Amino acid sequence: MVAPIESPCRNLCSLDAERRGCTGCGRTLGEIVHWRSMTDAQRAAVMARVQDFEPIRR
Repeated sequence: MVAPIESPCRNLCSLDAERRGCTGCGRTLGEIVHWRSMTDAQRAAVMARVQDFEPIRR
């Protein structure tokens, strides 16, 4: 059995000014909320999009 794809969360959680996404991992609010119910393919797509995301430090 293959383990599910781990979350890209870096424990630097904070929403951007528009409250659309996390400044720590780069995921959208919807991706964060639905992470546990996403398929592996959906998670992989998110991981590909945020793999080079640099956290926004305030």
